[in-house]
Amino acid sequence: MAAETVSLNPEIPGERKDEAEEDEVEQLTLIGSYGEKVRLVEDPMEEIMLVWGIQQPTFSKQNAFVAQSSLTLNLDACGHSLSILQSPSSLGTPGVTGSVMWDSGIVLGKFLEHAVDTKMLTLQGKKAVELGSGCGLVGCIAALLGAQCILTDLPDRLRLLRKNVESNLDHVNLRGSATVFELVWGDDPDPTLVEPFPDYVIGSDVIYSEEAVTDLITTLVDLCGAATTVFLAGELRNDAVLECFLEAVMKEFVVGRVEQTQWHPDYHSPRVALYVLTKK
Repeated sequence: MAAETVSLNPEIPGERKDEAEEDEVEQLTLIGSYGEKVRLVEDPMEEIMLVWGIQQPTFSKQNAFVAQSSLTLNLDACGHSLSILQSPSSLGTPGVTGSVMWDSGIVLGKFLEHAVDTKMLTLQGKKAVELGSGCGLVGCIAALLGAQCILTDLPDRLRLLRKNVESNLDHVNLRGSATVFELVWGDDPDPTLVEPFPDYVIGSDVIYSEEAVTDLITTLVDLCGAATTVFLAGELRNDAVLECFLEAVMKEFVVGRVEQTQWHPDYHSPRVALYVLTKK
């Protein structure tokens, strides 16, 4: 008869459950001005494994909410029908991704709308700066929600951006405001952007290459005061790029991932991650 092994330190199921619940509570925290608890990112590699393991972005449809071959993208937001002009012919130019919409922009814009509707976020009268505005959808939604929004991008992207802001916001009863401004990441920001510091910095699809990470973080540090809350939504294309960004940005910022259960219920995507940050 085989000998029965007896543990000298038997685990008590109740204790294991309590410890697991304590770990869960420790990982969830409030960050910045966002009213929901988010999952604290403590280890970049662990975060990458978790996101790719749970969401499995490579197995889901790309561009579920957008049609990049179309000249316009139509979306209802904040009680308005927005018509966003795109430039599909520019998409083939190296380094140019802002000429068309990406799912991360739709997700972020509708997240902001949902967060305001559910009282988790207040944009009315708040100063917001959007990075890499591209076609301008997210900034337009922020302005419709009451933000004094400054939409920024590189000099050669501003023509399309201005056109979309004017065509969608000039003839509506706007709760906030929208202005277009040039901003090159890594350069000193114009005083308009940082005096006073914005309440919010927002951006979608801005984490797209390791080469751009340093300048992006330099700009985030320059733009953000102690009370600034940052929301970044990104396409899950390349785990190495996201890990590079997280490793660098976590030296300066506290980072949390917003769970998809907190997004707009009609705009979820396993190919998108949404993060909230504040300066340490």
